[in-house]
Amino acid sequence: MILQTKVGKKFIIVFNTINFLRNWFSGAGPLLLNRFWLVMTRYKNQKHFLVAVDCIVFGFDGQNLKILLIKRGFEPQKGKWSLMGGFVQPEESADEAASRILKGLTGLEGVYLEQLHVFSKPERDPIERTFSISYFALIDILRYQTQLNDEYHAEWFLLSEMPDLIFDHAEMVSMARKKLRYRAAMHPLLFELLPERFTIPLLQNLFEDVFETTFDKGNFSRKITSTGMLLKQKEKDKAGSKKGAFYFKLDKRHYRKNFHKVHSLVPNPGELI
Repeated sequence: MILQTKVGKKFIIVFNTINFLRNWFSGAGPLLLNRFWLVMTRYKNQKHFLVAVDCIVFGFDGQNLKILLIKRGFEPQKGKWSLMGGFVQPEESADEAASRILKGLTGLEGVYLEQLHVFSKPERDPIERTFSISYFALIDILRYQTQLNDEYHAEWFLLSEMPDLIFDHAEMVSMARKKLRYRAAMHPLLFELLPERFTIPLLQNLFEDVFETTFDKGNFSRKITSTGMLLKQKEKDKAGSKKGAFYFKLDKRHYRKNFHKVHSLVPNPGELI
């Protein structure tokens, strides 16, 4: 039985070899080799570029929407303020690179992260042609403030007080803000910036800062509670007044079917982007 198996394998190898030679001398072999050579030549003769990711990290401290920036640690423009970024490694995807870089800065995993845009102007990096895939992330500052990596000298800035940034990073931030407004008007995205329990006044502060507007207190409370996405808690936050404000939680079981109601809070969301 073993002898028959070995003979059978040898027969298959000989048979495949004969077929290969027959195809080769009939003209198919040189054609396949030529095609292979053309493909390899096309790849070999192309210019190679660097691919990087840059993360626009938004955070909310209970009063204001802020952005996380770092001091650039190498030339060009060493010591200038920058978004957190790095190069995509050969063994990882862009999403994996963004998660790795964000974890290196904040120590966090599972943070909300969304791909924004590819920035590809030839002159954007003075050293070498580099494509940057930008992402924006959303973080509750009060929850994760102590986990920032001191190695990068990271600091939170009010968006209105953001310093000059290197390269085209200011353009990335501007685009990310517009995308955040648009997405927040259509989806319950801003809850990623809040603690697990929050008050309606805290939520209103966040909406007003993101959309750079003011909402009537009574109307905002009525509209947001009518979405069916919030679960009222028994406890109150009495830090601001003796009467206090009830805590709420996001109803994760039902928010997906009700998230479309969020856009009623913001008129003409299509004009935000």
